[in-house]
Amino acid sequence: MPEPPTLVRRGRLLRIGAAVAVLLALVGYVVVQYVFGGKAGPRCQVVSGDGDGASYEFGAEQAQNAATVAAVGTSRGMPERAVTIALATALQESGLRNISHGDRDSLGLFQQRPSQGWGNERQIMDPAYSAARFYAHLEDVPGYSRLPLTVAAQRVQRSGYPQAYAKHEPDAALLAAALTGRAPATLTCESPAADEPGDPAKVRAALVRDFGRDVAPESGSGTVTVPVDATTATTESGAEQRGWELAHWAVAQASTLGIERVSYGGREWSAADSGQEWRKPGKAGGASTDGQRNDAGSGAGEVRIVIGQ
Repeated sequence: MPEPPTLVRRGRLLRIGAAVAVLLALVGYVVVQYVFGGKAGPRCQVVSGDGDGASYEFGAEQAQNAATVAAVGTSRGMPERAVTIALATALQESGLRNISHGDRDSLGLFQQRPSQGWGNERQIMDPAYSAARFYAHLEDVPGYSRLPLTVAAQRVQRSGYPQAYAKHEPDAALLAAALTGRAPATLTCESPAADEPGDPAKVRAALVRDFGRDVAPESGSGTVTVPVDATTATTESGAEQRGWELAHWAVAQASTLGIERVSYGGREWSAADSGQEWRKPGKAGGASTDGQRNDAGSGAGEVRIVIGQ
């Protein structure tokens, strides 16, 4: 005996409703992962150095990529405005994640296309390479630093939605101020205990990859130090700003490279105090928590990176 039409319709609606609920849940999960980098992993936060209360929270992967983008830019002598443009572009194109898919053959942080001459797949999936290619194109835009961000980014990207870059400008400006070192002690990251000891050689290699060979990192027992003086400063910044740029870079890379502490300018970030503010470790030149001399100094000197053991 066939079921009554009302029961058939009710059953069909229940099945459709269940399917829609599953689809919405999946879409919500994808949006969270794409836009926010997921909530399960370590988080980072950048705060305004102007005391206006502005802040931006993002994932550890996003922080690592943002630090690389900024380092590549300043090492090319690009101004902070160029770094802001690059970061806003990457936030729109990929959520600052190095993704291996996109529209047609688009790849990586900036969704660059091999078929359009940006490089091969392996090259584009290297954040340092893709950032360098973006800056090279941006440099060719006349007066880019005076243009609205959407216009400058569009001259490079040729996006179908150029106005979309605008909504990322405030967050990108906060990131650029911290990652170029202009706003000291404004970037902090959570960094859970690593499963394996860190490797100073990997930290040195990452520094050279992002900043170039002139950065000249030196290593000791479980530490990497980076000299900071007028000869290592970029054209736009002084030595102290260069030091904070390097220090913030190290914090952003901490969860991947097994970095335990970063000291500079009389301040220290510690993985043991993940997510907390940079603190003063004691009197400048005094003993640090591992019994070694604290060389944070007050401005120029060196950035000291302690690797987890």
